[in-house]
Amino acid sequence: MGTVLRPAPGFDRPLALLEACHDRIESRCTLLLRLVDHLEQQGMDDDARLAARQVLSYFDDAGVKHHQDEEQDLFPALLAVAGPEQAMLDRLIDELREDHRRMEALWGELREPLKAIRTGAASALDRELARRFQALYLQHIEREERDLLPVAARRLSAEQIRCLGASMAARRGLTLAPAR
Repeated sequence: MGTVLRPAPGFDRPLALLEACHDRIESRCTLLLRLVDHLEQQGMDDDARLAARQVLSYFDDAGVKHHQDEEQDLFPALLAVAGPEQAMLDRLIDELREDHRRMEALWGELREPLKAIRTGAASALDRELARRFQALYLQHIEREERDLLPVAARRLSAEQIRCLGASMAARRGLTLAPAR
């Protein structure tokens, strides 16, 4: 049930890394819906438990860090240099933060059933809930890639981008080599 993904860019290219995270989020959302189908058609098996473990692992760790990357680093950095795009960015970032809260709430509803599937204690997952989760993420990703990341690429200085990457790396327990 897995999907092969391209290697992600490094922390020296944090905006590209955020986009690569979006690819992984989309992949895990697709896996989530494939798991629903699998459970309905094949029932509980090792593949279902593995898929549940992969979805849980991603959204309990990398997904959380991705939201932190945006809320703690990217959004504040971008708002500090927004210039004539301030009003648009204020509104957009408020909406993206609200999306994060809605995603976290939906994840809270999906998490326990997925944990039960991971252990073999359950053999079904709410299709509509999984679809809502995926739809919200896809809409959110589209807005970030269309409206937010291009502004970040234009507005953030090389030093701000380096700091963004360093902070993202530190969040994952890594240290970047100093810039040359």
